[in-house]
Amino acid sequence: QVQLVESGGGLVQPGGSLRLSCAASGFTFSSLSMSWVRQAPGKGLEWVSSIDSGGGKSRYTDSVKGRFTISRDNAKNTLNLQMNSLKPEDTAVYYCAMGWGSQGRRGQGTQVTVSA
Repeated sequence: QVQLVESGGGLVQPGGSLRLSCAASGFTFSSLSMSWVRQAPGKGLEWVSSIDSGGGKSRYTDSVKGRFTISRDNAKNTLNLQMNSLKPEDTAVYYCAMGWGSQGRRGQGTQVTVSA
């Protein structure tokens, strides 16, 4: 069955970095666009970034442009999100999601907390 398992979250100070990973299985990972979405405390789901199946095209929400980088390794069925210059407003549960956008099936999420 389809499994998406996120990892790499944690507590980091403002200005710090984290690298999230998502291990995918149960479907043909290399054929699908993939996305990262997040949900901050008390807020709705927010799309963060998407990447096409081959990794050649990616898009970001304005608030993370220049700070976050999405990537994928189709040989390892892994999706990544490198997050630099983290801000307190980046605090959220981060999910990897199937497809382009925020509507696809998601994993269980990994908590990212940015705080001094």
